[in-house]
Amino acid sequence: MSTSPDPATHARSTDLSRRSTRDEVDEDLRRDVRLLGALLGRVLTEAGGAGLLDDVEKLRALTIAAYESEAGVSIEDAERLVDAFTPERAEQVARAFTCYFHLSNLAEEHHRVRVLRARDAAGTTAAKDSLPAAIEKLVAEVGTEETAERLQALRFHPVLTAHPTEARRRAVASGIRRISELLEGRDQLVPESLPAAENDRRLLEEIDVLWRTSPLRTTRPTPLDEVRTAMSIFDQTLFEVVPKVYRMLDDWLLGNIAGARPAEAPAFLRLGSWIAADRDGNPFVTAAVTKQAAAILSEHILLGLEHVATRIGRTLTLDEADTPASRALKGLWETQRSFAGEVTALVGTRAPNEPHRRVLLVVAERIAATRRRDADLGYANPEELLEDLRVIQESLQGAGAVRSANGELQALIWQVETFGFHLAELEVRQHSKVHREALAEVRAGGELSEMTVEVLDVYRTIAFLQRRYGQKSSRRYIVSFTQSSADLATVYELAEAAMGTPEAAPVLDAVPLFETFDDLAASTSILAEMVELPAVKARLAATGRKLEVMLGYSDSSKDVGPVSATLALYSAQQRISQWAVDNDIELTLFHGRGGALGRGGGPANEAVLAQPPGSVEGRFKLTEQGEVIFAQYGDKTIAARHIEQMAAATLLASSPSNEEANQAATDDFEAVATTMDARSRDRFYELIKSEGFAPWFAQVTPLEEVGLLALGSRPARRGLSIESLEDLRAIPWVFAWTQARINLTGWFGLGSALAAVGDVGVLRDAYARWPLFTAMIDNVEMSLAKTDLRLAKRYLALGDRNDLAELVLEEMALTREWVQQTTGHSELLEGRPVLRRAVRLRSPYVDALSLLQLRALRDIRASGSADPLDEPHRLLLLAVNGVAAGLQNTG
Repeated sequence: MSTSPDPATHARSTDLSRRSTRDEVDEDLRRDVRLLGALLGRVLTEAGGAGLLDDVEKLRALTIAAYESEAGVSIEDAERLVDAFTPERAEQVARAFTCYFHLSNLAEEHHRVRVLRARDAAGTTAAKDSLPAAIEKLVAEVGTEETAERLQALRFHPVLTAHPTEARRRAVASGIRRISELLEGRDQLVPESLPAAENDRRLLEEIDVLWRTSPLRTTRPTPLDEVRTAMSIFDQTLFEVVPKVYRMLDDWLLGNIAGARPAEAPAFLRLGSWIAADRDGNPFVTAAVTKQAAAILSEHILLGLEHVATRIGRTLTLDEADTPASRALKGLWETQRSFAGEVTALVGTRAPNEPHRRVLLVVAERIAATRRRDADLGYANPEELLEDLRVIQESLQGAGAVRSANGELQALIWQVETFGFHLAELEVRQHSKVHREALAEVRAGGELSEMTVEVLDVYRTIAFLQRRYGQKSSRRYIVSFTQSSADLATVYELAEAAMGTPEAAPVLDAVPLFETFDDLAASTSILAEMVELPAVKARLAATGRKLEVMLGYSDSSKDVGPVSATLALYSAQQRISQWAVDNDIELTLFHGRGGALGRGGGPANEAVLAQPPGSVEGRFKLTEQGEVIFAQYGDKTIAARHIEQMAAATLLASSPSNEEANQAATDDFEAVATTMDARSRDRFYELIKSEGFAPWFAQVTPLEEVGLLALGSRPARRGLSIESLEDLRAIPWVFAWTQARINLTGWFGLGSALAAVGDVGVLRDAYARWPLFTAMIDNVEMSLAKTDLRLAKRYLALGDRNDLAELVLEEMALTREWVQQTTGHSELLEGRPVLRRAVRLRSPYVDALSLLQLRALRDIRASGSADPLDEPHRLLLLAVNGVAAGLQNTG
């Protein structure tokens, strides 16, 4: 964070990156981090004087020295400096470290993009997790014909959710994006040139704006704010990236004849959204809000399609003499003239001898009319649009203009196939208890409560959305905490009550969500009863016996701990998949994963390959939550890579070799799983079922204070007090432990579980051959690497229960010991040196923010203040933002 390019000062400001990564991290990344750190240092000096930068540098130097165990320096030295800061200086320092993390994060993202682009430009052999590699492997195992069938049936279905885990303000995220664009442009500049100097000036300007922008939201975002935030991702990346991924696949499939033959790559992605549709525990998501959200989504996709159709239409200047229209295209033009006389007259004048151009330009006008709700001119549904586009495509193909037929026009067809007119299906979710209470009121026939009226209004809204945007716009209805088939029957009965008759009710697919340990165990029994319900039977008949089942990672982990939850989810998938086979059902399992390790996080493509045999079958659906949305889809290059990786893993998960390996390992290590399950659950219960655990948890973490952060529209709890964890959402449960540098939700109980197995040879064999176990150990190893014993002790000391604190610390030490024995590593992340270096690089900076947070927590605890606007609370929330940015995951 130096203010000057002077070598000595510059060395001081970038000392950590120089010492910790010398000769190990790509020089381009080190250069970017040094540059941004130096520019931030100049901004800090200009904004707060040399004293501010000096204080930041002193704290940074102390935390680095303490982290690296340099002689004579301890974490207490850094703590004393933090305690000596004035309240104003403490806030400034917290903001400085937070800015540094934002800049470091964007530098790492930029470098990741740089590496991916360099690999693509070099034309190197396809990575093992690429789609071409997956297809080649499948061909070798099942043959060309079956591989082609599997490819056509492939579905990757991410569902965007508005869980409040994105700690950054939208203004901050926008500023970071502008800086990222400047950094990208810098790669093309010549050093010492005038444009390079201008780039420096613009970077300084944007970093200054970032520094002066408050990282704290003053108000909570509304559900519609969250929709608009998600739309920024769609507009900036997904709309363009998805057809590019299809094109990349098609180019590989067809080789030298790509573009000269009809495309073979399928439109395999479907997008869903819970944003402004998930009302479980969120009183701000009403029927009216869901209707508005659907309108926003439709507006964005129709605008996108209109612009693309217009752009292609304007360039499709193929003369009729060389590229004559087919009979079908001539017929389409006459049809267009019959109901769009003014439009066709205008277009016909501009392009009298360009039949394909004029028809496509009318198509673009019809898309615009669809957006405007002009029923006379607009399309009734996306299928009508696709029919017109294919008439144009086939006419071009027949006339010999194969490049035009299979080029940009095909990309537009892919976009319509993927997004329709609704962009993303709005999936309604509600708690089973709310349904039961509403149905009881409806059956009683008396005056309905406000909540019951709202429940019924939701069905009326779904019916409206289906009429306006088609059934695909909103059809799935997810029932949280499904505990019996009656919870699903209630969905259909309420729909009929809302609409008056069964015929008027919207088309619904009730999706059970199994979240708790007991509900996962009872899942197949519930499903067996569910498929006997008349409404479900009708849907199975209409869909070709397709059924979706959702699995909750978050609450199951909070319920029984991470180890038992992982094993219970795997077992449930095995049983549900076999039940589906026995009942001739095409099953799609919907994985409610989070971004954090305690919520099913970790590398998603590796998780796909670790699924039980028969549970994927070329279809993978999962939630993309909070900060994960921006991490995976915020940049076009990274988004394309993520989609490709997930599609490749979805194909490979059902390959004979992968399924056989998973099944063999599951059978071989069944006894290990049983031992680990029982012991880890006992250990987890020993902690969370201790009398007074819940209030103690709130004492030793910033749980209550995190609730003050305006992170998202949904409350942190479903209603109960901190005396009970039962109604605490999984997100703040994870977030609070992460902020306290303990990360308990990612590892607690594993040490006891591994120790109960006791045989290092068996554990190492499991680590080598059992994908589920490998993923578990690797994720815990990363979680432990981000844990800090020195700071964890300080947070635990905020409470008055030494017995619980000792229990946590004992399990932490035991888990670290047994994970290292299992991996054979002498230190954590030894097998992943790049990640290990990244954690080491960041940790001392996170330590600085944790010390500032601890100072604030102690002040709050000592004063008993509940004023969210006072100085300690403000410092705490600033530090929370910084730690979230530093650790790169929250809830």
